[in-house]
Amino acid sequence: MKKIFALILAMTLSAAAFACTSAIFTGKCTKDGRPLMWKNRDTGELNNRLEFFQGKTYGFVGLVNSPSRGGEVWAGSNVAGFCIMNTASYNLAIADEKDLQDGEGELMFKALGLCRTLKDFENLLDTIRKPLAVEANFGVIDAEGGAAYYEVNTRTWTKFDANDSSVAPEGYLIWTNYSRSGRKDKGMGYVRWGNATDIVEKAYSAGVKFSADWIMENLSRSFYHSILKADLRNSDIASNTDGWFIDQDFIPRKSTSAVSIFQGVRQDEDPSNTIYWCGMGYGPLAIMVPVFMKYPEMIPSVLAKGSSEKKKNNCKVCDYVLNLKEEIFPITRGNGSKYFHFSLLYNNENTGYAQQLKISEDKIIAESETVIGSLRRGELDRKELTLFNNKADQILTEAYEGLIK
Repeated sequence: MKKIFALILAMTLSAAAFACTSAIFTGKCTKDGRPLMWKNRDTGELNNRLEFFQGKTYGFVGLVNSPSRGGEVWAGSNVAGFCIMNTASYNLAIADEKDLQDGEGELMFKALGLCRTLKDFENLLDTIRKPLAVEANFGVIDAEGGAAYYEVNTRTWTKFDANDSSVAPEGYLIWTNYSRSGRKDKGMGYVRWGNATDIVEKAYSAGVKFSADWIMENLSRSFYHSILKADLRNSDIASNTDGWFIDQDFIPRKSTSAVSIFQGVRQDEDPSNTIYWCGMGYGPLAIMVPVFMKYPEMIPSVLAKGSSEKKKNNCKVCDYVLNLKEEIFPITRGNGSKYFHFSLLYNNENTGYAQQLKISEDKIIAESETVIGSLRRGELDRKELTLFNNKADQILTEAYEGLIK
């Protein structure tokens, strides 16, 4: 254990502020045959919320920065079952256009309002005015079974099809902050890619069929490190360091602002049966809640604008999570911000914040089963969804207020 900790102390503490971990799972490897797409968002703006927009063709729900005035989203789904996310890339830029960046949110906003299929998105990439202010990997799924990553820079794009057995033999793909078509061994997120890949490969080999709750618990809340071959949640490493550890190259990071998991549909289903599972804030402290594209404007109030007690543009859950997160990352002087109090999240007594919040998340998942059943039978109405959203709001509020001192 001492050797492992010494190795971590020797590791560099530098990290990109804008770094995300993501994956696409086709129906080939999921529990119910429906595709799943996951994004762990890392960003410099930790105040996030969900918002409904009426696009040029389709209505959609997007993850936005709370100060946003519209026109950009950082993940989202529309009523036609088209879902999109991105991870920043750091090895795709064209040399004389490397300063053109941060336009990914605008591109995704436009795509959600216009696109129904991967083909539509490809047409948008081909016809949109160049150069784009983009250097990113975009994950996309649609209601026709399409699933792919697109590596996009200011001028060109390259597609990696998750349904192509030569590209994704097991039916899934994992992307972080470098592009396969970019400059070799440049970019970022290689360790996080190794973390996610090891976890998913081990589960797949064991016969696991992936689901939204599995992704949330085993990826967004993972403290496995692929270089150290150690897992804080399944060892005594952290307890040997008095419950403290270094926030370096885990999937959840201090800069994590939200978790998005899109559950698509089978090809014979109504595209509006798509579900956007959102865990707002730092993954270990977030509680996953479903948002239904059948009624996309009916976002649970605690995830929407104006529900915050601090700032009218924030959502309430974001405030709750950031409050608890201050206890997890309490040191601000020097390099102290790189250290986190892991035993406040997970401990042998099962009193950690993450352990207690998971109980409430399980309640919401259980409550959602009836609603999802109604959705897939074509029977879900606004009254039933209102009752569910109110219940989810109550469970979330009680869960967080029971922990905040």
